[in-house]
This record gives sequence, structure tokens and C-alpha cells, in this order.
Amino acid sequence: MQNGRLFELLYLLLERGGMTVRELARRLEVSERTVRRDMEALSGAGVPIYTERGRNGGVRLLPGFVLNRTLLTQTEQDQILTALQTLQATGAGDERLLTHLQAVFRRSGWEWLDADFSDWSSSGRQRELFALIRKAIVQRRLISFRYYAQTGNCSRRTVEPMRLRFKGIAWYLQGWCRSREGFRVFKLSRMERPELLEESFAPRTDLPAMEYAAAGVPPVTVTIRFSPAVAFRVYDEFEPEQISRQPDGTLLVRAQWPAGAWGAACLLSYGAQAEVLSPPAMARRLRLEAEKIAALYSKEDNTCPHSSDIIGLSQKEEEST
Repeated sequence: MQNGRLFELLYLLLERGGMTVRELARRLEVSERTVRRDMEALSGAGVPIYTERGRNGGVRLLPGFVLNRTLLTQTEQDQILTALQTLQATGAGDERLLTHLQAVFRRSGWEWLDADFSDWSSSGRQRELFALIRKAIVQRRLISFRYYAQTGNCSRRTVEPMRLRFKGIAWYLQGWCRSREGFRVFKLSRMERPELLEESFAPRTDLPAMEYAAAGVPPVTVTIRFSPAVAFRVYDEFEPEQISRQPDGTLLVRAQWPAGAWGAACLLSYGAQAEVLSPPAMARRLRLEAEKIAALYSKEDNTCPHSSDIIGLSQKEEEST
């Protein structure tokens, strides 16, 4: 713990040029006496740290000081490089910083990790959005964007961004929505025309847990029977302890699941390969949605004259996988 705090203290001085003991104590969440002991420890390790009195005084480092890589263990160096490389993969990292620390730590061939969170159809928009949101969070500046709700309605939102979070298979922004006067969770893929505003905001410390907030409703316990044909998806989307393989090869899943439109739409994506056994309300909702889909495609004007070609194509695609 102390080594980590010493490095944070050193990093703060390198970044800001100088800080008072009181500022360091508040930032590190320790007493001023602990800060002074840490300064003595750094000085004993050969770090040229000193204090300046006067109006513009404070704790400083001698000009030209370069971080000694021996202050961090090899494991700590590995963790820093891994974190930076993962951050870079999201589009929010700085390649120059990663390269510089590789040189400081005397590491080569570190490109062993490639974490790309964008989907296959990504055009680079998500990386640009990452950079904008990161800047807004770090600088505590408001962000404005058009947002599509689950109902399909689109509205302009002004948000105090607080946290960017990956949940399930998607990225979300958590923050205080000034348009709705409350904490909200926004799915990045539904955000449009984002703008970084000049106005800043005071930090909030009461950010609630995300959990199923992105779905908009609390979860319910569901029991679902899946066909073996979609076993690959079942094991992707549920935990092993939630899955029970039955003698006939079907998969019985019991898990917490969003009860709203998002949860129903996800289950409908399984088509006839999933059957909701409970709760009855969820099963009724899926049945009604399936009836609407069937009615839509039973119209004569929607009948495709080349349906046999489509069926043949589907069979070829299945054989090729």
C-alpha cells in the first residue's frame, strides 16, 4: 500500500510541478504527517524532493528529475503496461505514453495484448466518442448529445459525465442528466451528435451502482429452455452455474433477467430456439410480440417471390459454418 502511495505522490509532483502538503494529504486521503513521512521515504530513496516556503511555495522536485524505474516492482510495471495497452485499445489511451514507459522500464515486444472492444461493423466513431467522453470526465465538463430511448423517442440530453463502463456486451456512460434531473445510464451506441461543452460541474460522490439500470427496469427470475442449436449463445450470455443440460439435449437456464422491452427483445432474437417457462408474464409478452411478427409477414404484399432462393442461401450459409 505504501509503495503505491509513494508512486502516486511522485506522479502528482511530476504532473503538477508542485503541491502543498495539505493538497497532497487531501488528494492521497491521508494525514499531513503521513505525507511528510512519505517525503522522507522518497528522499531516502534518492528522489530530489524539497519544500519551498512563501506564497508560491510547496513540495517540489528538482528540475530535470527522471522517474527511476526501480521504484516499481516488475509486477507493478507489468500491470501499468497492461492497463495502458488495454486503455489504448478502447481509443482513450495515449500511444506515446505507452512507448515512453516501455523505454523507461526497458521492455520490448510488449504488444502481446490486443483488446478491441468495438464491434465488427465499427467505423471508428466509437473511438472518437471514447476520446470525447474521456476528456469530458477528466476535465469535468458537460457533454450534450441526442439520445434514443428504448421507446424509440429521441431527445437532446445535457449530462455531467461521471463514469464510462463496459457491461455485458456494450459500453455505457453513467452520469447526472440535467435534462431529467437524476442519475441516468446511456448506451453509447444510442448516442448521436455528441458535443463537449465549455461549462464545468462540481464532482458528485453519490453515483449509484449500475446493475440493470441500463435496461431501465429491475430484473426478474426467469426459467428458459433452449435448443441445443443455440448452445454457443447460451454459454456466451449465461454463467455455467445457471445452465443445466437436460437428458434430451436441451439447456435449462434459471437466471436474473431484465423484465422490460430490452429483455424481451433479446429473448426474441433466439427465435423458436428459446421457450420461456416462467414467469408467465414474460412468456405472454413474447407470445404477443411473436404474433405481431407473424401477422406482419403473413400479409400478401410482403410475400417474397424469391423465398425459395432465400431458403437455399440460408442452408448454404449454415453448411459453411
